[in-house]
Amino acid sequence: MIPRPIEPSSARSACSKLLDAAILIIRGKGYAATSVDELCARAGVTKGAFFHHFPSKNSLAVAALNHWSESSAALFATAPYQRFDDPLHRLLGYLDFRKAMLRGDVAEFTCLAGTMLQEAYRTHPDIRYACDACIRTHAANVESEIADALKLYDIDVPWTAKSLALHTQAVLQGAFILAKATGNAEVAESSVDHLRRYVELLFRRPRKMASAKTKAGARRPAGRPGHAEYRSLAQSHGPDDHANDR
Repeated sequence: MIPRPIEPSSARSACSKLLDAAILIIRGKGYAATSVDELCARAGVTKGAFFHHFPSKNSLAVAALNHWSESSAALFATAPYQRFDDPLHRLLGYLDFRKAMLRGDVAEFTCLAGTMLQEAYRTHPDIRYACDACIRTHAANVESEIADALKLYDIDVPWTAKSLALHTQAVLQGAFILAKATGNAEVAESSVDHLRRYVELLFRRPRKMASAKTKAGARRPAGRPGHAEYRSLAQSHGPDDHANDR
């Protein structure tokens, strides 16, 4: 979820350039501090073009959140951990992928939805609803992996797949806040590591092992892939490979 620098281009519509500009600027300085003039200058469009597509900065913010959600979904759908057959392996690979994304400036790896939600949750309900939908939609994909892992390993637990999925997002969003407070990714990386260990503990006594085949048909050694394999996959197929001027 790391956007590339946005360059004005006649080949791209004013609407697309404004969406990308909103994502880039709001992640860096917040919603309130972002002006329509700044958005237009960054996108290389006129104010007339802005108000032709969006009646207000608020409406652009909601549209940017929806665009962010769709782009993020495409990124994670093609992430390297998706090649594993075992849903628990995919879940752990997802966490390693999230850790691998913690690079560059803090604004480049933090979440647009989380950033706007902290600032506008009381003053802009439509932005709050869009942020909530973005986070919950992503969490639902994680929930699916957890539910499949519980079924595959036949584990009886006093919690739900949904609650654990939301917990992963709570940890990630909290990690982003700490990264902003410290100005670097180190504390966020540590938080993701703790989350990974917690998930491994929850599944520490599986009763049924998954197939050793990957979706690509290749064989891997019996047992769970270790950190090295996940990390190698994440780094060889990192977020920049799918950044599409979001």
